[in-house]
Amino acid sequence: MNDNQQGAPSEVLGQSWDTAELPTGAAKVQAVREMFDAIAPRYDLVNRIMTFRLDVRWRKRTVRLLNLPTGSTVLDLASGTGDLCVDLRKAGLRPLSMDLSFGMLAADRSGSPRSQADILNLPVGDHSVDGATCGFALRNLLDLPAFFQELARVVRPGGRIALLDVGVPRNRLIRFGNGIYFGKVVPKIGGWLSDPAAYRYLPKSVAYLPPRDEMLSALRNAGFTDATHQQLSGGLTQLMLATRD
Repeated sequence: MNDNQQGAPSEVLGQSWDTAELPTGAAKVQAVREMFDAIAPRYDLVNRIMTFRLDVRWRKRTVRLLNLPTGSTVLDLASGTGDLCVDLRKAGLRPLSMDLSFGMLAADRSGSPRSQADILNLPVGDHSVDGATCGFALRNLLDLPAFFQELARVVRPGGRIALLDVGVPRNRLIRFGNGIYFGKVVPKIGGWLSDPAAYRYLPKSVAYLPPRDEMLSALRNAGFTDATHQQLSGGLTQLMLATRD
C-alpha cells in the first residue's frame, strides 16, 4: 500500500465531515465505513478517555436491561471492537458480532463469532435470534426505519432489543456543557490519539438522529409496541428498549 492509499481514508473523511452539510445516501455509507476502518486500532482507548469510562457503565446497563435468559442468542450489531459482546458473554448470553467495518471486526477481541455484514440486510433467518443490541451506531445508519424493520424480522416474538446511542440532554446547563465538551474537546482528544477527521464527525453526527418520539414511533410500527426510551447520565446518552410482539 503506497502513501497515497494510506492517506485516502483521512482525506475522504475530511472532505465528508468538514463541510456545511453531512453526507447522505451512498456517500454516507462509504464515509462511515472508511472512518471506522481508520480509527479501529485506537478506538477503545479514545472511548475510555473521552467518556471518563462512562461508556463501560452504559454498556453494562444496556445488557442488564436487555433482560434475556441465560443462553439466549443475541446479535450485537455495528459491534465495533466487541465491547458489548464481552458484556453479553459475561451475562451468560451467546453474542454474534456483526459490523460493516472490516477494520473493526479485525480489532474485535471478544472471541465471539464475527461476520462482516450490512445490518440493514442481516444474513440470518426470520425470528432466528432471541435479541439484539446496537451501541452508538444508530446515527451512522442510512435508514433507521428499515433497520427497525430488519430487527423485527430476525428477533423472535418475545425477544428483546436494546439500542444505545449518544443523546441531547434536556437540561439546558448540561446540554451547554456537553456541547462545548463534545464540540471542542473531544475532537482534540481524537485528533491527538487517532484520526482528527473522524472525531470532528462525532459532535456533528447527532444531527442524523431523529427525535426520540419519532424513533419510538418507528419501533412500534415495526412490531415493538412496548418500546421505551430513557436518558442516561443526564442525557449524554439514550437507551431504547423493546420486546418483539
